[in-house]
Amino acid sequence: MGALLTPSRIATVQRHIESIVERLKPWSWLWPPMAFSAGLGSFFLVDRQQWLGAALALGLLFAWTLLLSEGLISRWLKRRGHPTPPRGVTTFIAQMIHQETLFFTLPFILVTTVWNSGQTLFALLVGVMALLSIIDPIYFKISERWRSLYFLFHAMCVFLVLLVTLPIMVHLTTGQSLLLALGITVVVALPSFWHLLKQSSFKRWCAFFGLTLVLAYGAWLGRIWVPPASLWMTSSALSPGFDVEQRLPQGSMTLTPQAISDNGLYVYTAIRAPRGLSETITHAWHHNGEPMDVVELNINGGREQGYRAWSHKQNFPEDPTGQWRIDIMTSTGQRLGLIRFEVAEDSQQASLADGEIHASGLSGLNLRRFVPGRTNDAEAQPDD
Repeated sequence: MGALLTPSRIATVQRHIESIVERLKPWSWLWPPMAFSAGLGSFFLVDRQQWLGAALALGLLFAWTLLLSEGLISRWLKRRGHPTPPRGVTTFIAQMIHQETLFFTLPFILVTTVWNSGQTLFALLVGVMALLSIIDPIYFKISERWRSLYFLFHAMCVFLVLLVTLPIMVHLTTGQSLLLALGITVVVALPSFWHLLKQSSFKRWCAFFGLTLVLAYGAWLGRIWVPPASLWMTSSALSPGFDVEQRLPQGSMTLTPQAISDNGLYVYTAIRAPRGLSETITHAWHHNGEPMDVVELNINGGREQGYRAWSHKQNFPEDPTGQWRIDIMTSTGQRLGLIRFEVAEDSQQASLADGEIHASGLSGLNLRRFVPGRTNDAEAQPDD
């Protein structure tokens, strides 16, 4: 082994690596737009590139191992009289992986975010991280001076790629993917707190495990702010009637107390999901901010326009006037969308349930119409 790892051979390998890195640096600006285009294409035009997701996950695992072992390898080489690898090379490799991950997952986050909710903060965080990854002075300063923050940055990248790729790679539900992604992210983030154990003591071990538990619990509480990157609501409608055979809302009605009590109200939603994925979503009804009813709907992925599901509410309170909100949620509490309407005696003030299907988010672009594909017309139709 010693004959193979001679100082001259190690120095030669290092020179080759440094030469490749120097040649790539002038062209590194092309990497983020290419990654973003790949993510955008994967979201709209194909069923989430499985091989690319697996490659990203393996790349992040490699970068994590490289970052963890960088100091150990340098000390090992130094003790044996070998030249140590420059940190800039390791950081450059990690930066390329981070850029690919952030810009690939960014379209998924942007499209599935419900922008009038707390998910906006999460989407902005991902956008800021993507921006930091391409600003070399800031990125390299963080990697050199704030290693704990750097490991948290990397852990966030791991969370994003798992959130996007797990539902399609292993057909886990959104909730299962979120739980597994959170668990792995907490493990990856642990090196950020290893400085507490440099002087090992009982108190420091307690602080280390305490921070680990706090991090895990905080991540779970914050799940409601995380967009369900594998699901998004493509359209919605309110109507007094419903054509079950055509699976379309019908009729028109002004939402006065008398009308809504006599006819009830149908809520129609179309949810886009990857082919092969089965999920349970809920229509959670709220009246003047107070929770009323929760209706569960089972959906299957694969249909271009979204899996059409509907619920029918009839048991309205004696006085249904006021503001109503329907939260469309995953089983783990991630928001897919919301629908608001007002019930009022004054027909001018009351909302209109006209059965018109309104596109949600970016679904109005309908880029998938340019690509032929199979559809899945099976539907869910529970009543309240």
